[in-house]
Amino acid sequence: MGVNDDMIGIAIAGTGFGQKVHIPGFQAHPQTEVVAVYHRDINKAKAIAESHNIPHASDSLADIVALPEVQAVSISTPPFLHYEMAKTVLQAGKHLLLEKPTTLNAVETKELYRLAKAKGVIATVDFEFRFVPAWQLFAELLSENYVGELRLIKIDWLGSSRADTSRPWNWYSDKEKGGGALGSLGSHAFDYIHWLFGPVSRLNAHLSTAIPTRVDPVSGESKLVNTDDNCILTLELANGTPCQLSISAVVHAARTHWVEVYGDRGTLIVGSENQKDYIHGFRVWGSQLGKPLTEIEIPNRLIFPKNYADGRISAFIRVVNQWVQGIERNQEITPSLREGIYSQLLMDLSHESHQKASWVDIPGLEGFVNN
Repeated sequence: MGVNDDMIGIAIAGTGFGQKVHIPGFQAHPQTEVVAVYHRDINKAKAIAESHNIPHASDSLADIVALPEVQAVSISTPPFLHYEMAKTVLQAGKHLLLEKPTTLNAVETKELYRLAKAKGVIATVDFEFRFVPAWQLFAELLSENYVGELRLIKIDWLGSSRADTSRPWNWYSDKEKGGGALGSLGSHAFDYIHWLFGPVSRLNAHLSTAIPTRVDPVSGESKLVNTDDNCILTLELANGTPCQLSISAVVHAARTHWVEVYGDRGTLIVGSENQKDYIHGFRVWGSQLGKPLTEIEIPNRLIFPKNYADGRISAFIRVVNQWVQGIERNQEITPSLREGIYSQLLMDLSHESHQKASWVDIPGLEGFVNN
């Protein structure tokens, strides 16, 4: 077998996060090779290809997916472009790695999931918290019944990425384009809530906008922001446990991302105070009845074999690893687009709840997927 016979040829669509995380992640993985890059501006596509030593560059995704050396495509463009792009990739029979939020609504995601199944290709979503060492330890302890019967879950995800009022208006400021904190952070939170605690039976959401206008970089004029930058959600899990979720992209908080789980036997916490990097810096604490809260060491078997200056790369490589195994075995993996549907469904229903100012019921994933 030649050196590259078992390499999976990857095309990159989306060159913001794509250049920061996807390209270095795929180039570091022993079984993937970045062979093509898409950008709507051909000069930018060529410049990116040149700087990362990528053989093909194009301003047409259709041309990229037609290349025989492209077996798989990763999409990290803004959310409003995901559905059409993912469809192009799947219809060409290529494997797909899709950033979150998956699409603009759960019906679109469901269609992509069905298309991937029909074409027999492996599709995954970049839900990287499932692959972070501290979170994996947290999940193991929960499954070993460390806290006993669940009584309360409290989640705070508080960041300052949009706190600067001078940050210009862009797609993130536009609801029609899939912008907002619920889309960028809530999509992850809904996935890990499902992963760690199971399905949600109903929710109540209040979404608000702390910074109502931003300057349009094109016109220089002040433009209305119609997306959320604060989200307060109350969830009731299918097992009856209440869960409080607070998300903000406009605050300077000491504790950036904190998940507290209280049960009848104990308490478990996973949290990070790292302002700059939302993957690095997570630690786990636990206490069982009558004992003080103490830090629990993350075992070596879970720790990243290599750290990168940008922690997201380490987690992303693990997502890629899972995807590559699925491709090699021709077997659906978790997370797949199915998990993407659930996350998207909860986002859709959060918007509905906010508009109605009331609780909404969540259908079961099985029923929703098969409908």
